[in-house]
Amino acid sequence: MQSITVHDLHAGRERPLIDVREEHEFAAGHVPGAVNLPMSTLGEHLDDLPAEPFDVICQIGGRSARVTEALAARGHDVTNVEGGTGEWVAAGYPVES
Repeated sequence: MQSITVHDLHAGRERPLIDVREEHEFAAGHVPGAVNLPMSTLGEHLDDLPAEPFDVICQIGGRSARVTEALAARGHDVTNVEGGTGEWVAAGYPVES
C-alpha cells in the first residue's frame, strides 16, 4: 500500500484528496480541498472517485488504509495519508469546517 505523511500532503500534492470520515466528522473540520465520501457509503459512490491518482484520509489512518487497500485492489492509483486529520490538526495545519 502506498502511503504518505500529513507533512508530505501539506508540502503540496497536485492530487484529489478523499476524506472517508462520516459527514459529521468532516463538517467538524477537514483538510482544505478534501472531498467527503464516507467509508460507510463508498460502495454507492465508486463512480464519484477520481479517474486520476488520488489520496485518501480519515481521522487517524485506519479507515483510510482499509479503503486504500480495497480501491488499489480494484485498480485505482490511491495513496493513504498516515496519521489522518488528527495528525494534520496536531501539526498545526489549517482546517476548513
